[in-house]
Amino acid sequence: MIAPAHVGYLLRSFPRLSQTFVLNEILALERLGLHIHIFAVTNPREPIVHAQVADVRAPVAYLEVAQRRRKRTILAEHARLALASPHRYFSTLRYVMRHPEFDEGYTAASRYDCFVQAVYLVELLERERRQSGVVIRHLHAHFAHDPALIALLAHMLTGISYSFTTHARDLYQTHAGALIERIASASMVLTVCEPNVEYLHRITPALAPAKVRLVYNGVDLERFRPAPRGAGRPGPPLILSISRLVEKKGFADLLAACQQLKGAGYRFQLVIYGDGPLRATLAGQIAALGLGDVVRLAGACTQQELLPALQSADIFALTPHVTETGDRDGIPTVLLEAMACGLPVVSTAVAGIPELVRHDHNGLLAAPRDVPAIAASLAALLNDEALRARLGAAARQTAVDNFDLHARARQIAALFDGVLRGEPVAGSMAASAIEG
Repeated sequence: MIAPAHVGYLLRSFPRLSQTFVLNEILALERLGLHIHIFAVTNPREPIVHAQVADVRAPVAYLEVAQRRRKRTILAEHARLALASPHRYFSTLRYVMRHPEFDEGYTAASRYDCFVQAVYLVELLERERRQSGVVIRHLHAHFAHDPALIALLAHMLTGISYSFTTHARDLYQTHAGALIERIASASMVLTVCEPNVEYLHRITPALAPAKVRLVYNGVDLERFRPAPRGAGRPGPPLILSISRLVEKKGFADLLAACQQLKGAGYRFQLVIYGDGPLRATLAGQIAALGLGDVVRLAGACTQQELLPALQSADIFALTPHVTETGDRDGIPTVLLEAMACGLPVVSTAVAGIPELVRHDHNGLLAAPRDVPAIAASLAALLNDEALRARLGAAARQTAVDNFDLHARARQIAALFDGVLRGEPVAGSMAASAIEG
């Protein structure tokens, strides 16, 4: 039995519509008895919020408040910490000053902003201890950029242990030197796919074997499950895609593949759920390719709205690639959710996707940016209902066998428990493996 513990979760923003993996992880850990406190840098104030956010028991504090206060208040806060722990405070400040590379690469705030937020976080931790007696014994940051830096600085200021999960862009676009610094001081580093593990081993060969653990994102198998099919849905086969409308998701390639399908006489409908900076561009591409009668941009919506869409679709398609700036996916959560709903998927062999999708076993894979191959994969499924059924059944089984949210939460909770007990991470939990 894992002893209940108070763990602080450091996030860049909360609640975030596109980060259901973080929300689901927090809810699953709370069900295991962990006491979580959320410290988010910002409140995104998005117009659409997942209903499950209301189920989160963790209190939420926003670190962006740190810089909104009067200078006198901020200076007093820093003075208190400097007087209480002069060596820790000034050595941390010197550390920040000596590392200008922390401001390079993927970051949303300067290293000095992160220092101010870390001091404010320490104030919040101490306030919690004084007011309620609760001692938060460990910090876990999601994403290797600003959240992990704030956790590192809080560790330097107080000695509190920290860990972080690195996903995709935050791993590959964070300055390598900054990343190495964060790994060196962390109790452990979690990541979500094998290519990430390999990258971490390359840049930190002396540290990674002892600290890095592969923990896949999970899916709630009770919620995301196949719907009874009955007589089937009328009309042409429905292809569904769900994601933020950003370059790395490869929607331009998917639309080009759909133009080839339409030109070859295939009947289908494609519905794309999501929003983002490329919405207007993609709308223009749909019009230019003559796809207005078969492709619809449905906008952003919640998981509650997406679940029936997944259950009524025939095929799920997502065709990511690595951008010129190095931006990429890990293993997209929407692929997990689609497969849990028994959908055959068409995707691309990039990042960690081949760990989830095995070609002609539980889906079809094309090379990234290979529009003819993407079109051929979609055509194979549009033509063959029996193939859709076979791949969809295997997709569901893959989710059940390897990506159960609650099993993944138990794995994370056990790792936290080991850190809190002072046990070395090395050997405490082997990297997950996809079973054949």
